[in-house]
Amino acid sequence: MIKGLAITVVAVLAVVQLLARPSDAAVSCGQVDTALTPCLTYLTKGGTPSTQCCSGVRSLKSMTGTKTDRQAACNCLKQAAARYQGIKDAAAAALSQKCGVQLSVPISRKTDCSK
Repeated sequence: MIKGLAITVVAVLAVVQLLARPSDAAVSCGQVDTALTPCLTYLTKGGTPSTQCCSGVRSLKSMTGTKTDRQAACNCLKQAAARYQGIKDAAAAALSQKCGVQLSVPISRKTDCSK
């Protein structure tokens, strides 16, 4: 019984260490696109962002905890803005505020992502 308990404790500790280890991989454009796809209607037509859109904005915030992640997300946002020509710059700039989320990644075509 003690041997089984010891094995369980070791297994749990191994899982905790794996989960606690920070990832070296930056956020991907696929992740950013998935998070903000529900915002396309708001970004092209204005109005009020949907609940799903704001959930995506919160998801984006949680993905961009490091400078590397913020820079990667910034570049992805600029690429997405180039793909979707109908995006209104004012709507993009106001998105995080309208969702009540303070993003450390500005949503703008003009942002210098190297900073």
